Amino acid sequence: MTEPCDLTAVEARRQIGRRALSPVELLESCLARTDATDHAVNAMVARDDTAARAAAQVAEAAVMRGEALGALHGLPVGIKDLTPTKGLRTTWGSPLFRDHVPEADHSLVANIRAAGGIIAGKTNTPEWGAGANTRNAVYGATGNPFDPTKNAAGSSGGSAVALATGQVPLCSGSDMGGSLRNPAAFCGIVGFRPTPGLVPDEGRGMGWSCLGVQGPMARTVPDLCLLLSAMVSDDASDPLATTIHGKKVRRAEDFATPQVIDLAGLRVAITPDFGFAPTERHIRQVFAEKTALFRHAFHSAADATPDCSGADEAFEVLRSVNFVASHSERYRTSPGDLGPNVRANMESALKYTMADIARASQLQTQLYQRWQHFFRDIDVILTPSITISPRPWTELFPAEIDGQKTRTYFHWLSLAYAVTLAGHPAVSLPVGRDHHGMPFGLQIVGPRGGDAFVLGVAAALEQMLAANPRTRRPVPDIEKLKSAAPISAMPHFMGFN
Repeated sequence: MTEPCDLTAVEARRQIGRRALSPVELLESCLARTDATDHAVNAMVARDDTAARAAAQVAEAAVMRGEALGALHGLPVGIKDLTPTKGLRTTWGSPLFRDHVPEADHSLVANIRAAGGIIAGKTNTPEWGAGANTRNAVYGATGNPFDPTKNAAGSSGGSAVALATGQVPLCSGSDMGGSLRNPAAFCGIVGFRPTPGLVPDEGRGMGWSCLGVQGPMARTVPDLCLLLSAMVSDDASDPLATTIHGKKVRRAEDFATPQVIDLAGLRVAITPDFGFAPTERHIRQVFAEKTALFRHAFHSAADATPDCSGADEAFEVLRSVNFVASHSERYRTSPGDLGPNVRANMESALKYTMADIARASQLQTQLYQRWQHFFRDIDVILTPSITISPRPWTELFPAEIDGQKTRTYFHWLSLAYAVTLAGHPAVSLPVGRDHHGMPFGLQIVGPRGGDAFVLGVAAALEQMLAANPRTRRPVPDIEKLKSAAPISAMPHFMGFN
C-alpha cells in the first residue's frame, strides 16, 4: 500500500481537495519517513515539528470548512538552507550563522506559505552553496539515497535527497553552476533552472547578475510545475523580474501544469559535452545508450552543439565576482571560519583585474549570441546533466576525470554552467541508472524564455520513458536506508577533512 508520503504532490493535493487525505495525515507520514531514513542520509537538517503540525491542523480546518484552497494547500515543503525562513534556523552551512534564526521569510518562502504549503524543514547545502558536494561544518555531509557513502551533489543536495526518500513531496533549490540540476541527476529526481527573473530572488547581492536563480525540485515534472506556479511573480524586489507597467507578465496559471508537447514535431540537438565539458567515458557511453532508445521519437535528432568557446573562462571570472560581492568582508575578517571552497574562490577572485571581468562579460555575451543563432534550427538540446557518476562524498571535488586534471573545483559542472551563461531554462530529468547502478540525469535545454515549453517537453519524455525499466525514474531502497548505519558515524562526516 502506498504511504501518503510517497504520493505525488499532484495526487496528494487532489486527495486533500476531495477530503480523501488529511494535511495532518500527510505531514505525519512525511515526518515519520524523515525519522526513519534521515539518519542514513542527513538531508533534513533543521525542523520545527510543532510549528509544522500546527500549520497542518490549520490547513485541515480550512478544508473541512470548505474554503478556497491554494495550489499547495496542505503539502509539506523542504526549503534549502540558503533561503531565510522565519522562525526556523537558517545557517547557509556556515559556522558563522550556526544559531541564526531569521525574523522574516524570503519572498519565495512567503509565496509557498501563501499557496498553502507547509514548511517541513530546512535541507542541507554546502557552505554558502559553494561546490556540488553537500558537506559543511555545521551539519556535516549528506549522502546519496542510492548509496549513502557517495556524493548527493549540490548545492541543493539535501533537497534532492529529501525528495528521493519521500521525506517531502516538494522542495526549493537554487542554481548557479547546476546546483538544482546536479543533485537532481545524482539522486533520481527532477530539478529545474528557470530563466533568471521568473522566480524572483531579492536575496542576490548582485541583483543584475543572471548567474544565480531560485527554482523548484520534485519527483515528477507535473509536481515541479505545481511548485513553480507558487514561485513565479513580477516581484519588483528582483531587478531581473522585468515587467510591463500595468500588465502581469508572470502568471501562475501559465506554469501550473505542463504544456502538451508532441515530441514528433521537435528538432533536437544531442551532445555529450557541449564541445568542451570533461564528460567521463562512462557517462558518454550511458548517454549514447539512453538517447538511442528514444531518438526516433523526435522529428529530427542531430549530433550537434552550440559553440561554447570561452565558457570556462567566463564562468570562472563572473562566478568569482559574485563571491567577492558576497564574501570579501568575511574573508578579510574571519578566513578561518570559511571552508576550503569559499577560500579557494576568494583567493582566485582577488587576482582578477577589471580587464578580466570585462573580457568575461564579453565572452558571455558572445556565447549568448551564438546560442540564439543555434536555436533558429533546433527546439531543444539534450545533454547529460553532469559529467560523472556519483563518487564518494569524502572526495570534496573531482580533481581528475578519466585521468585528466580538472581546471577548478567546479570544472566538473561545466555541462550545467554552459547553460547558466546562456541564460536558457533547463530541466534535469531522471532516466534510469548508469552502469554503476546510480541514477542518470538527462539535461533538457530550452530556447530563450521557453520555460513552459521545456517543461512540457520534459513531461512528454517522462511519460514516454516511464514505460521502460531502463529509462524510468529510479527509486532508492527505503527499507535498506531505514536499517542503514548512521552517516554521522562515517569518517570525515563533519567538516572538510
